[in-house]
Amino acid sequence: MRVVLDACVLFPSVLRSILLEIAARGLYEPVWSERILEEWARAVIRLGPEAQIEARSEGLLMRTAFPRAMQRAQPNIESRLLLPDENDLHVLAVAVSSGADAILTFNAKDFPGHVLAAEGISRRDPDGFIWELWSRHTREVEGVLAKVHAEA
Repeated sequence: MRVVLDACVLFPSVLRSILLEIAARGLYEPVWSERILEEWARAVIRLGPEAQIEARSEGLLMRTAFPRAMQRAQPNIESRLLLPDENDLHVLAVAVSSGADAILTFNAKDFPGHVLAAEGISRRDPDGFIWELWSRHTREVEGVLAKVHAEA
């Protein structure tokens, strides 16, 4: 399953660690774009300049660990897409262009299910997504949670 990680799910460090570790175990394939990673890095500036440096460094590690995750939207695809917040079009565009199955986000309001369904994509919230993976791969997900908890 290919899943676009919206910037808002990358912001919380523990959630990000859980999602990336689950992906590293092959339970899903993460997808992002330069713009998504940049949006995440800019959002953490609220936590201070060190946080932004850390986010950019972690972004480099993510690129190395998941080289196939970095995707680009097809040229001009955003012009045919419609979302309540046009600033989120880039997320849907990379999802459509990369053949993603879902967008993982907390932002239900700006990613309406009927709009995404027309593109063959679903919106998933992180809790439900992790629960679904846990229900299918209990040992692997429990191992991830134990590892992340020990490192937190």
